[in-house]
Amino acid sequence: MKSSKVLLLSLILLISTLFGCSYGFSGASINYDTTKTISIANFFNDAVDGGLPNMGQTFTEDLKDYFQRNTKLELVPSKGDLQFEGAISQYNIAPQAIVSSGNQNVADRSGLMRLTIGVEVGFTNLKKEGDNFKRTFSFYADYDPQTTSLTTAEPELVNQIFKEIIFEIFQASVAQW
Repeated sequence: MKSSKVLLLSLILLISTLFGCSYGFSGASINYDTTKTISIANFFNDAVDGGLPNMGQTFTEDLKDYFQRNTKLELVPSKGDLQFEGAISQYNIAPQAIVSSGNQNVADRSGLMRLTIGVEVGFTNLKKEGDNFKRTFSFYADYDPQTTSLTTAEPELVNQIFKEIIFEIFQASVAQW
């Protein structure tokens, strides 16, 4: 009987400690007493080499969704306690592995292609100015041009790269691991 009371008391203490602090299970270290809002300006595709149509809008919406799912911050159109702005600054497709045809009359071909996307991000924390930054986040994904065309692979590659970049932005801005 006594041990069950101690166990119950310990459980209540643990739960109140977890829900009473400003750290969430998402890894964010936000003081929700002072930081309540977030604004994310539209990211535009400024990459010279193109990309998918509406790529900037897709990135912006994905970034908003990620913060809404992983924090208790209210998304506001502008002047949030936390503010993000930026642009897709790099979109590059380059060969990574050359495969020899074994025939002198036939040119070598690319056995692996890499799509790299870079996003320039400006982050402003009105409650903690030492956290402000402006930097470029980039990530890549590879595909085999012999089995998959870029047209077919591109939407999934972009989605995969955006997930990684958004995770890194989240870590750099509010998780600060």
